[in-house]
Amino acid sequence: MTRAFNFSAGPATLPESVLRQAQAEMIEWNGVGASIVEISHRSADFMAVAAAAEADLRSLLSIPDDYAVLFTAGGATTIQALLPLNFAAPGQAADYVITGHWGKTAIKQAAPYVDARIAADAQADGFIDIPPVASWTLSPHSAYVHITANETIHGVEFRDTPDVGTLPLFADFSSSIASEPLDISRYGLIYAGAQKNLGPVGISVLIVRRDLLERAGQPRADIFNYASHAARDSMLNTPPTWNWYLLGLTVKWMLQQGGVEEFARRNAEKAALVYGAIDRSGGFYRNLIKPAVRSRMNIPFFLHNEQLDAVFVSESKAAGLLALKGHKAVGGIRASLYNAMPVAGAQALVTFMHDFQQRHG
Repeated sequence: MTRAFNFSAGPATLPESVLRQAQAEMIEWNGVGASIVEISHRSADFMAVAAAAEADLRSLLSIPDDYAVLFTAGGATTIQALLPLNFAAPGQAADYVITGHWGKTAIKQAAPYVDARIAADAQADGFIDIPPVASWTLSPHSAYVHITANETIHGVEFRDTPDVGTLPLFADFSSSIASEPLDISRYGLIYAGAQKNLGPVGISVLIVRRDLLERAGQPRADIFNYASHAARDSMLNTPPTWNWYLLGLTVKWMLQQGGVEEFARRNAEKAALVYGAIDRSGGFYRNLIKPAVRSRMNIPFFLHNEQLDAVFVSESKAAGLLALKGHKAVGGIRASLYNAMPVAGAQALVTFMHDFQQRHG
């Protein structure tokens, strides 16, 4: 069996070695006589899996001790709705910086529960750049400032951590977590759905400064209260154990590969290959994003003739390059280059792009 290169934006490609280990352990895990999906989440065996996943994630991301790590069911959209319930006092505002589709989603989810204010919005310019921090309109008593670190649809990425003074900076890192070194101490909270760089869909990671948890709001139900989840080591209720296990395997694989420093190198190489092919195509391929904020993880581009989009997707699939169709919100083509995508995948895409241009240019 030959695996294709999967450029899906999420659920995304996983390391083959992780999939093979999970396959081998699916029926019977670690000598316990049952599958990992069959054992109790409160058993000593699974508690060891959970503890190892957290320890490895802390090592991978250099998470400071004064930050709690939560593993929660569901995705980033759920977290976006719960942030104001947990971290904004009644009547308090929260500031949102909108740099693409998911920034718009974040403020939409929060709006029913907080005075969600737009501090900056790049939509008027077509989401091709990030407004400079000096132009942001921040509320001095805001509960937090929220950004989307990487926009998977529009292909815009914060390449530097914005300075918002003493306000807590919250960030959705779903599509760029672990892709390069990150100074977590500059954030009050970061979160990420796992299904792009950390593992399978169905589980998320939330990393939050403990003092923010201590002064958090108190949602009526414990299940929505992050302080309650932290107090119970993310086992307030039955967690998605299979997803947690796979996340742990993926994080361990990243450590074995050399950690975030090595992935930063690989990701820069992959992005340079694909952007280089676009920029040298003489306009046959176009990426509209300002170079300083181009995403390394998600590269959207357009063909000079949109009638060729379907042909490109069909022919690339036949060539073993999957899921290159652009998001319906913007169209075109999109290549997602997460950590598990090898450099060889980017090279194969560039070779195909050159060949396609030769035949259809």
